[in-house]
Amino acid sequence: MPLYTQVEPPEGYSAPGFFATTLDQVVGLARKNSIWPLPFATSCCGIEFMATMGANYDLGRFGSERLSFSPRQADLLMVMGTIAKKMGPIVHQVYEQMAEPRWVIAVGACASSGGIFDTYSVLQGIDKVVPVDVYVPGCPPRPEQIIDGFMKIQELVGNESLRRRYSPEYRSLLEKYGIK
Repeated sequence: MPLYTQVEPPEGYSAPGFFATTLDQVVGLARKNSIWPLPFATSCCGIEFMATMGANYDLGRFGSERLSFSPRQADLLMVMGTIAKKMGPIVHQVYEQMAEPRWVIAVGACASSGGIFDTYSVLQGIDKVVPVDVYVPGCPPRPEQIIDGFMKIQELVGNESLRRRYSPEYRSLLEKYGIK
């Protein structure tokens, strides 16, 4: 069994000495294998994420070795744990500070739907303040589930058209969340 496997090239035309494909596919391949996540962890889901970054699960093998704790240097916001309503504007602000293209994962029941905390002080899902691309279920989710959610993001990133971010549908989605 080989020590490493090579990533499959995107669809295209090849012959000895050259390979041709579309710009969308090349950029998608580069983006999906170099995602820089910003972990926004508030509770037990953050502990599971720490395990995901550890040697047993190693999220770095998917191209995310470098965690970013600056929104301006990240392209994936991973919200993990309970988000109080007072923290909602902060999550929104962090999302706005990220450069395009940007994606969001809601990790765990609390970030996805408020979890067991159906109270006045807990945000009932971060999709109330930012658009979410992938939801990872669980309370807390196992590291395998977090990796599966990350792989769903990679699939989305790899197949996304370069022009999608400028489409009227995407612009109206951002306006719905009050994002310019």
